Amino acid sequence: MEQPSEVVRATVFVRGHVQGVGFRWWTRSRALELGLAGWARNTDDRRVEVVAEGPRAAVERLLRLLEEPVSTRRRPGRVVSVSTAQWARPHGESGFRER
Repeated sequence: MEQPSEVVRATVFVRGHVQGVGFRWWTRSRALELGLAGWARNTDDRRVEVVAEGPRAAVERLLRLLEEPVSTRRRPGRVVSVSTAQWARPHGESGFRER
């Protein structure tokens, strides 16, 4: 049985109007608030790839924030969809960067 404190790595792709609007910065800020490590980067096909490592409960919280249809935190841009997370063992990321 998986535990909420289990350390995991999740990779997701966010689609919508998410490039050039501060979305990666917003994602980084939320990830750091949650104590997560990883990165967010723009892809050539106009999505944002997000990799987050940390306690499962915190990673799942970040994913919920990314998926919220209308953010009460004034998330920049407009998210159309967030891909299903790919779960893996952590790689030992430190800090959270915008790439």
